[in-house]
Amino acid sequence: MPFQALLRVLMPRDDRFYDILERQTALGREAAAALTRLREGAEAMSVRKDLQALEERSETEVRAMQDSLARTFATPIDREDLERISKRLDGIVSASAQAVRACVLFGVDRPTTPMQLLIGTLGRGVETLAGAVALLRRNDYPGIIAAGRAIDSLEQDGDDVFREAVRALFHDERIDAKTILREKEVLEDLERALDRCRQTAELLTNVAVKHA
Repeated sequence: MPFQALLRVLMPRDDRFYDILERQTALGREAAAALTRLREGAEAMSVRKDLQALEERSETEVRAMQDSLARTFATPIDREDLERISKRLDGIVSASAQAVRACVLFGVDRPTTPMQLLIGTLGRGVETLAGAVALLRRNDYPGIIAAGRAIDSLEQDGDDVFREAVRALFHDERIDAKTILREKEVLEDLERALDRCRQTAELLTNVAVKHA
């Protein structure tokens, strides 16, 4: 058994790392819920303020993870994995906030149908991811792997929506260049948030495979 793994068995259980990751997934769910309000007709400026606050809280959790890692010798899973997962979770909130900033900047008052579809897919992805992160402290590695596959499928669905939306923008001669620019920017940010969700799931799956 590797030395670090042996230390994890012998030393008292330390749940603070799991606590941080679970707080971050809660922030991701709040970010997805804020985007859903945008889909339901809330003003982009109001949603932007909420997401900016969530973004700041997420950055605080990233720093908490880094500080905890710096003060701890033996961690429940590899420290590099903990830091990477934390940063990817932060990326979900950051990309969500950027999508709303793009709406405000480019004057997208109401999300288009593809944007609404991506927001819905992101919400389902974040919910599944939150469940997967919660399984870490219970060492439910088969459950994490199953969640990772579900998230990968959702991300592929999102990719299909994104590609078709961009194709439609560039192939419809009635759509002017300004509309293409602003809608494509928002679509890219939403797709990026969903991609961060998939990347986090991949990291969790790697952890599960290593420890199963």
